[in-house]
Amino acid sequence: MYNCAIILAAGEGKRMKSSTPKILHKVCGREMVNIVIDVIKKAEINDINVIIGRGADAVKEATKEREVTYSLQDKQLGTGHAVMCAREFLDGKKGTVAIFTGDAPLITEETVKKLLSFHEEGNYKATILTSIVDSPSGYGRVIREKGEEVLKIVEHKDCTEDELKVNEINAGMYCFDIENLLKSLDKLDNNNAQREYYLTDVIGILKSNGEKVGALPIPFEETMGVNSRVQLAEAEKVMRKRINLNHMENGVTLIDSENTYIEIDVEINNDTVIYPSNVIQGKTIIGEGCIIYPNSRIKDSIIGKNVSIQSSTILESTVGENTTVGPFAYIRPESVIGKSARIGDFVEIKKSTIGDNTKVSHLTYIGDAEIGTGCNFGCGTVVVNYDGKDKHKTIIGNNAFIGCNTNLVAPVEVKEDAYIAAGSTITEEVPKGALAIGRAKQVNKVGWVEKKGLNK
Repeated sequence: MYNCAIILAAGEGKRMKSSTPKILHKVCGREMVNIVIDVIKKAEINDINVIIGRGADAVKEATKEREVTYSLQDKQLGTGHAVMCAREFLDGKKGTVAIFTGDAPLITEETVKKLLSFHEEGNYKATILTSIVDSPSGYGRVIREKGEEVLKIVEHKDCTEDELKVNEINAGMYCFDIENLLKSLDKLDNNNAQREYYLTDVIGILKSNGEKVGALPIPFEETMGVNSRVQLAEAEKVMRKRINLNHMENGVTLIDSENTYIEIDVEINNDTVIYPSNVIQGKTIIGEGCIIYPNSRIKDSIIGKNVSIQSSTILESTVGENTTVGPFAYIRPESVIGKSARIGDFVEIKKSTIGDNTKVSHLTYIGDAEIGTGCNFGCGTVVVNYDGKDKHKTIIGNNAFIGCNTNLVAPVEVKEDAYIAAGSTITEEVPKGALAIGRAKQVNKVGWVEKKGLNK
């Protein structure tokens, strides 16, 4: 059976009060429309057409890596009109088209597969996803015949007293036989108060032609649409719970899962322990056996196994196994920290490579540098990488010792096994095994305080 999909993504989203198209707002780090596309593709539907409208160029840019096609709905005249705009996508196809909405990101792969199977096995011309809810007020009711087939969908305001008692609601997602859908679209009209073309009217058209229509109930949370910032937060909460549950089931310990914020693309290996108030973003990969103490942010980084991170920020960088970071360290993009290294409190690393077993314990800035293995940096070291116009590189060899309060004025190189005396400003190459002293000679002026009358 040939399957394809349409995603309705042209809505204006006025209630979001945003210059960003509604479907491009993110849930757990990924745009809502891309979440829906990815779920559909995981369900093995690869021919996907996105109906775009407001912010069409931005939507195309955000989805360009997903290999989808687009149809333009330049005027928002209802869901039926949106599908009419995809007629070129559907023409000539035979099989099933599944229709989803780009602002309902909580639909799951399992539900998509179940919908397709239910539709095919029941030999239905249309199948509606529905939910059973305790309080259906405001939702369109799904009215079934005695044989469990769908008779019609009735909007809340049009329900009879008996129909108002029905608690099965329309989720706004469907499967259709393509040929029957196209024929039904030709019969749609906008003879209603909103002067719009409703996709739900297709159900009535199919039933008047004697066709079978099925309905598949699914959990209500999967049908939740996002039309406001409040609903966006609700969707984020549900998705975050799913993500965290998945990590825990895979062997990750979350001390307080309700206050741990892990985005959708993050990978975490087993036996890692994550404390609350951590934010882990992007395509971060965390190895096994790590401990992430509270109040850290990690984005688009690779963390090796058995790493300890405490109250620190790591962005677009790599940290080797058995390394400790923090507290209050800041590892900026394009940094590579080696194995068994120590990046301590109030240390900032920028676009630098730090070798294995190197210790940068506290109050130090390293920028645009290449640091060897087994080095030791004393407190207060600064790599002076910027001359006011250009950035310059510092190279430090293996096993170098950098004394406290040292300034390394780039471009400069410190050879392996060299020592630098505390308080030095280094502007020239330091040879292998040498001791460099770059500071003024101490002078003691005896009696100076009394002479100046500064005694207290």
